[in-house]
Amino acid sequence: MTRSFDPSLMSRRTFLHTTSAAAAGAMLFSSTACASAQMPLAGRIKKAIVYNMFQSDAPVVEKFRALKEAGFQGVEAQTKAPEDPAEMVAAARETGVEIHSLMHGSVDNIPSAVDRAKALGVNVILIVAGRVNEQKSYQDNYTETQAVIREALPYAAANEVTLLVENVWNNFLLSPLEMAHYIDEFESPWIQSYFDVGNVVRFAWPEHWIPVLGSRIKRVHVKEYSRDKQMNEGLWKGFDVEMGEGSIDWELVRKELLAIDYTGWVTAEVGGGDIERMKEISRQMDSILALC
Repeated sequence: MTRSFDPSLMSRRTFLHTTSAAAAGAMLFSSTACASAQMPLAGRIKKAIVYNMFQSDAPVVEKFRALKEAGFQGVEAQTKAPEDPAEMVAAARETGVEIHSLMHGSVDNIPSAVDRAKALGVNVILIVAGRVNEQKSYQDNYTETQAVIREALPYAAANEVTLLVENVWNNFLLSPLEMAHYIDEFESPWIQSYFDVGNVVRFAWPEHWIPVLGSRIKRVHVKEYSRDKQMNEGLWKGFDVEMGEGSIDWELVRKELLAIDYTGWVTAEVGGGDIERMKEISRQMDSILALC
């Protein structure tokens, strides 16, 4: 989907995989960081990853088992993924790794996404509220996306599935006040916020968004972003940095998540790879969220 870090864009980025020595160093760093961290989220957060980030030809159940061993409690599925929902549900039951959300990434075909969510046993769907560009005005996108969502909301509500609008690079809903207003205008508990920490760093600070969105936030994505790389290497290069090594003040992010009493799922949405990469991402999440 068109977003600041869509899995379809991951192939554009290069991520260095650690050697065994580097992995050991990262583990030591993570443990040290966690031991001294302020505002820990341990006991409040369930750690997840976008399922298709794990690049493996293993059967679904084996992938779930490997992700559990890497330290993840859940996965985020996708509407366009090739996996059979029944196979994923069976793997979740066997391993205890939950499927906690469905990434749809659009306002198109929401009812079909709701059907897939139900098949997966998922009660939230990530959506993106269109895109503003030279051909689509801000006002038109605002009106049109709200109309589409309003039409789909009764079906989502009837199936007890909440639609979560994510903040992405779509030139739309560029402040937390606007995002909150956009959501509140529906006057429905079945549309809320999927907050992406890294997506706002290009033009804002995530710790400013969290208190405004407050209890509307029902899921959180984490990734890193470097303003230095953005300025010196290009806009998208800002994402080419490991979590904890960019411009995000993770202590302030934790502080604000605690202040709004956030509990639940936090999902990494970064460059994927093999099982060693999954373990590396898990360690990074432990560090930035102070989970260990």
